Amino acid sequence: MSPSLLQIVVLGIVQGAAELLPVSSSAHVIVAEKIMRLDPSSPEMTFLLAMLHAGTMAAMIAYFWESWKRSFFGSRAQTRDALARVALATAATLCVGVPLILAVEKISGAQVEQLFSNLPLVAAALAAAGALILAAGLRCRTPDAPQVSSEAAGKSVPVGTAICIGAVQGLIGPFRGLSRSGLTISTGMLLGVPRRVSEEFSFALAVVITPPAILRELLRFYRARAAEPGAVDIAALAIPGLLGMTLSFGAGLLALRWLSGWLEKGHWHYFGIYCFVAAAGVCALAAMGY
Repeated sequence: MSPSLLQIVVLGIVQGAAELLPVSSSAHVIVAEKIMRLDPSSPEMTFLLAMLHAGTMAAMIAYFWESWKRSFFGSRAQTRDALARVALATAATLCVGVPLILAVEKISGAQVEQLFSNLPLVAAALAAAGALILAAGLRCRTPDAPQVSSEAAGKSVPVGTAICIGAVQGLIGPFRGLSRSGLTISTGMLLGVPRRVSEEFSFALAVVITPPAILRELLRFYRARAAEPGAVDIAALAIPGLLGMTLSFGAGLLALRWLSGWLEKGHWHYFGIYCFVAAAGVCALAAMGY
């Protein structure tokens, strides 16, 4: 069943806000879909999710572009060092994420996307993410000292730390409920990277991995559509999807302002507490038969 215009509006706002906050957008989108009686694994929802992800990626680029120019592109040496760290982190993500997805699919006997409707698994992932965010937030509540200049941010993530952050990012592939930004920013903070630098580096990694994720979603959509020709009307989804993408962009910008403010004020641990509350809510929905 194709989502209605109202449902697309709701999903666009939920995706845009939750994608860029450390609370797992996928968990929130799945719960919203369940409440609205939509199938998270359906081709229609896969296509819509790809469009919503494009909106949040645009929000990331718009929000961080000026700081990335200072941090990563201030000089040729800065660019070289920053790109090397992003590349190493992304390679670590692939080295962890791809085998993990294959292992989960082999053990479960299903495509990883088919597991996204498993609410107890989503709740467990939310709780795990909440524990890491809470630990990082409580440990790093005082202001960073000394403050790292924006111009030095590209070099302030050591190579080993960048690889660790990338490896942790690889864990999110098969598990909806693990917040990408929550895990990567928290890992950087626990390894001694200043909060603002952890944030910039985390979302730089997101811009690299989001396009392949969108392509994966679109590939899965076209495979499903090829198996059932005519089952999905792309034209009927495209125009409402553009509205959802616009809403996810706007909600994403607001969410990033909120995230940056709480991170700088030492309120990061509150996101961890929220993840525990959300995990309990997801468990309650599972018990109610959603």
